[in-house]
Amino acid sequence: MAEMWTTILIAAAAIFTAGAAAMFGLGLSNFVQPFLVEVKDESAGGMSGAGSVVIRKLGVMNRRFMWPGYEDRMRRTLIKAGEPQGYKPEDIMALQEIGLVVGLLFGLVVVNAIGFNPAWSLLGAAIGLFYPLIWANDKVNKRHLAISRALPFNLDLLTLSVEAGLDFTAALAKVVEKGKGGPLRDELALVLKQLKMGKTREEALKSMIARVDLPALSQFVTALIQADKMGTSLGKVLRIQSTQLRIERTQRAEKLANEAPVKMLFPLIACIFPTVFMVLFGPIVFAFMFGNVGG
Repeated sequence: MAEMWTTILIAAAAIFTAGAAAMFGLGLSNFVQPFLVEVKDESAGGMSGAGSVVIRKLGVMNRRFMWPGYEDRMRRTLIKAGEPQGYKPEDIMALQEIGLVVGLLFGLVVVNAIGFNPAWSLLGAAIGLFYPLIWANDKVNKRHLAISRALPFNLDLLTLSVEAGLDFTAALAKVVEKGKGGPLRDELALVLKQLKMGKTREEALKSMIARVDLPALSQFVTALIQADKMGTSLGKVLRIQSTQLRIERTQRAEKLANEAPVKMLFPLIACIFPTVFMVLFGPIVFAFMFGNVGG
C-alpha cells in the first residue's frame, strides 16, 4: 500500500512538474525564436536540407491519395500563412506521417519506461499526427499579428502620400519603398505588381483580401473599394480608416492587458500550486496515513 501511494505521488509530481516545464519552455521558445531564425538563415542546408528532401519525396507520393477537401483546406491555410518554407498540402501530410511515426515510437519508449499500458503510446502518435496542423495554424496567427501591428504605420504613410498629391498607385509604391518590412509590405508589393500588370484596383485588392483573410485588413480594403466606386475622396477615407484603426488597436491592447491576470491563473493553479503543496504537505500526509506520526 505504501509503495502504491509513493508511486502515485511521484507520478503526480512528475506530471505537474512537466506541465510547468512545458509552459516555461513555450515562453522561452517565443523569446529565443528570433535568434534561432537568424542562425537558421545563416546555416541553411545540412540536416535541414536533407529533411526537406525527405518531406518532398513523401509529398510526391501523397499526391496520389490525398482527398480534395484536405487539399483545399490546407492550401488556404498555407496561403494565409504566407506559404512557409514553400510547403504544399502534400508536404503537410508528409509531416503528419512523420509526426505519427515519431510520436508513436516516443510514446512506446515512455510507456515502457514507466510501466504503463502500451495503448497509451497512441496518445503520442495522435500528438505527432496533429502537430503539423497546429504549426500551420500558428503560422497563420503569427502572420496575422504581424500584419495587424504593421497596418497602422503603413496606412498612415499611404494617407500622407495620397494627401500630398500622389495617386493611389504612386502612393502604394511609396509605402512599399518606405514601409516597415514584413508580410504586409510583401502583400502590398504584390498588389502593386498586379496593378502594373494591368489588373484593376478592385481586382488586386480583393485578391489581397482572399490571400490574407484578416478582418481588420478586409475592412480597410473594402472601404477603399467602396470609395473608388462612389467617387469619394480617397484621402478623406484613408484618414477616417487610419483613425478608426488606431482606436481599435488601443482598445485591443487594453483588452489584452485586462486578460493577462486571468490567463496566469491556469498555470498557477494547475502546475505550480499542486507541486508546491505536494512538496510541503506530502510527507505529513504520508506519515499520517501510515501511522508514523509521533514515532
